[in-house]
Amino acid sequence: MPNIFVKIPRGSFAGSSRAALAAGISDAAASAEQIPADPAKRFLCWVLIEEVEAGNWSCGGIDVTAQFLPCVALVYVPAGVLDDAARSRYVELVHTAFRQSLPADETRRLETSVVLHDVADGAWGASGVVWTFADFARAAGYAHLQHTMRDA
Repeated sequence: MPNIFVKIPRGSFAGSSRAALAAGISDAAASAEQIPADPAKRFLCWVLIEEVEAGNWSCGGIDVTAQFLPCVALVYVPAGVLDDAARSRYVELVHTAFRQSLPADETRRLETSVVLHDVADGAWGASGVVWTFADFARAAGYAHLQHTMRDA
């Protein structure tokens, strides 16, 4: 059950490319976190795409958006959901989602930064209530963590 904040240069993923990006990132998250295909469980994956104005994106103090297409994904996931292999898979799948969603006329080289944040147990609120790891595991149905529900 991630919250994913995506930052892209303004106008870089327009129309159907933006829809493909949102769906691709959501699918990447579900795969890496082992969330079943059940729409009610997938509904817990939130993706927010924000555009950054030209001139507001710099590397080393230089606006690089004319040279390459920088994209950032900040992923917040409950601590304990991802092991090292899942982290690697997450980063690879999110990068692939960006690449596969590029508009056909995009000529700049894609550069992505994916940051995975583990949210400590009991430090995530949803709809006015603090959720624990067990709440997330039950709601998201993580396939690899269902054994933890037998003891909860």
